[in-house]
Amino acid sequence: MPTQVTGLNSLVSTPTVQGGVAGVFSGRVRYAMLDNKTQSEAFKKFGGWSSIGCIFFDKINNPNPSPQFTSDNFARPLFPNQSNIPLENEIIYLISLPNSEIQSNVNNLSYYYFQPINIWNSVHHNAIPDPINTNTLPPSQQQDYEQTEGGAVRRVTDGGTEIELGDTFKEKLSIRNLLPYEGDNLIQGRWGNTIRLGSTITNPKISNPWSRSGEDGDPIIILKNGQHSESTDPWEPQVEDINTDKSSIYLTSTQAIPIEVASKNYESYFTPPTTPDKFVGEQIILSSGRLLFNSKNDSILLSSFDTINLNSINSVNIDSPTTVIKSNQVFLGDKYAKESVILGDKFLTDFQSLMSSIITLSSALKSSPIAHPAAAAYNSVVPLQASNVQRAANKMLNKIQSYKSQVSKSK
Repeated sequence: MPTQVTGLNSLVSTPTVQGGVAGVFSGRVRYAMLDNKTQSEAFKKFGGWSSIGCIFFDKINNPNPSPQFTSDNFARPLFPNQSNIPLENEIIYLISLPNSEIQSNVNNLSYYYFQPINIWNSVHHNAIPDPINTNTLPPSQQQDYEQTEGGAVRRVTDGGTEIELGDTFKEKLSIRNLLPYEGDNLIQGRWGNTIRLGSTITNPKISNPWSRSGEDGDPIIILKNGQHSESTDPWEPQVEDINTDKSSIYLTSTQAIPIEVASKNYESYFTPPTTPDKFVGEQIILSSGRLLFNSKNDSILLSSFDTINLNSINSVNIDSPTTVIKSNQVFLGDKYAKESVILGDKFLTDFQSLMSSIITLSSALKSSPIAHPAAAAYNSVVPLQASNVQRAANKMLNKIQSYKSQVSKSK
């Protein structure tokens, strides 16, 4: 029975460096494998889906004006659990190390690459022009490359560069680094998406929005997606601003966050809670243009030691097949509401009995003579009015059940 080839053994043979020698050197990225279609032949040749994230490169000290896709310029990511795939024309460090064929030949080596070298100290990109290919460009682009090689990575005339960065990557001049503080651990994407593992800084000369309270070293985590644009200098680092950044999550310990909430109405409280911008202590703040909480398989549970406030400029809407409110007291319309809500079923039972009595009385008045000196005059009026009352009472009695709400129940 033939053995079924599965898992890692099903991959094609590992690209091996011919006569490879272990060591570290620098290279320029020529192409990064990110899909199975753009370079379909190379995709098949170098391992199929296992080649995603791998790159082809030129050695800095031996550039190739016409690079080919071969095992001699193919490299895998060095770290399996952290992906920072470089762009075209970014410079990387490479190292030759053992590959999956080590069990059969310890001398077989493959190239692996480190993260891009931080040439421009920019989180957006660190590409630098290739001097070999510069002469083949139009004059305007040649000038741009020359300026960039001279240290001006962004062109003054139109605010962009013409450095090849890939098939889809387009440079954005608005992307800026985060300003670090002592002890910070910053994780920054290429598009203004960041995570700060930071702390309170009480030094008045080094200010930031979250250090108005607490002590030095009190921890804070800030996750941000999208930057605010308060400066035209793309090289000036910026600090998070919860009111102007597109989406943010703050995890605080002793900090006060100067958030400007959309609605500040707390009139339903006798003792209002501390306003969001004044609260000091442990909290999690989510701020964005819209918040969506979706539970795919179970419940959404909101639990509070004190109160839960729903605050909206327009309305609070609840759409549900069943809505249950269990409370010792319910105030509708205002916190000072004093009018009691009628118990509908009990009231209608008593009202039904009253209607029946009125009908009986009306029937008797229609047929009974009235002993009175002016009986003749009254006898012409009373039966008519009694008949009207009887009809009205019968009408209400016939639809007594329709007065009951089919939706709202009270206790």
